[in-house]
Amino acid sequence: MGDRCQSLQEGTPRILAHTQVTASALGLDMDMPHLDPQSSDCRAVSAVLARIGDKWSVLIVALLGDGPKRFNEIKRMVGGISQRMLTLTLRGLERDGLVKRTVFPTVPPRVDYELTPLGRSLWEPVDALGAWARAHQPEIEAARQRFDARAEETQTAA
Repeated sequence: MGDRCQSLQEGTPRILAHTQVTASALGLDMDMPHLDPQSSDCRAVSAVLARIGDKWSVLIVALLGDGPKRFNEIKRMVGGISQRMLTLTLRGLERDGLVKRTVFPTVPPRVDYELTPLGRSLWEPVDALGAWARAHQPEIEAARQRFDARAEETQTAA
């Protein structure tokens, strides 16, 4: 295949030259620690973004923006999430200081989850992102249809 290789995602070809862009070609100063992928700052930010960037965390933070919720209430509101995944996601959000878990000594035990002040500060951009997605959903859907039509034409021609 020469300088091309097959991508692991949906068989899309990837041109290696496109992935080998240097920082200097972009006019970036690699002495800046936030641009070095091996710096501790970059790794820390990547870890935080991995937590708050997964779809379940974003949905849960968005839901908790309206106030505390019980585990089963969250599970009902987040379609498609398993009990195990919800438990793991809530535990991760709690570990990162974004969610507070409160257990009430009742029978059966009642457990509420709510955003901490740190989590509430995350809710603001998550809410804005959701508003953006809702506002631009028709444009995105139209772009997808155009893309899919072009892809179908290309496959038919081949």
